[in-house]
Amino acid sequence: MTTLYAQPYDITATGFYFETAEQYAALAKKARNDYGQPVEELEIQFIDGEALDAELAQAWGLNQATFAAFLDAAADWEDHSKIRLIIAIREGIGFNAQTDDIDALEVDIYGVETMRELAEQFVDDGLFGDIPEALRGYIDYEAIARDLAMDYSEIAIAGERLIYRCG
Repeated sequence: MTTLYAQPYDITATGFYFETAEQYAALAKKARNDYGQPVEELEIQFIDGEALDAELAQAWGLNQATFAAFLDAAADWEDHSKIRLIIAIREGIGFNAQTDDIDALEVDIYGVETMRELAEQFVDDGLFGDIPEALRGYIDYEAIARDLAMDYSEIAIAGERLIYRCG
């Protein structure tokens, strides 16, 4: 379960922890500063949850208007979709997580740690045609990796290294 914290901008008020939009609404309604005035502006902070959800929260740009959609995404989206959104946001791809379809993002992700591993995978998958086993020892995977680095990038998300390409 993902736990968020609502930190009032008013330094005379106390914030609160919450895990759902309903909890937030109930607690925000009761929030008052030391003078009894209602607290209206709150900074939303990620406190506890999966490492991938922490990175998603950072990319999402949590605030009072977006946290409910974030909580839904953290609970409902598959890890692959979360990673795609994080990459898209970091790459500056125009995407509104609240209105756009996550499946429409054109991000290819490969579960390898280095460009050389990606080059080896592409050769094994036959992207360079049929290469006889006797000739595979002569393939310059480092040269292929350098070429792939022109179109592909490396990233670390939640402790996992990945290679990706945005379409």
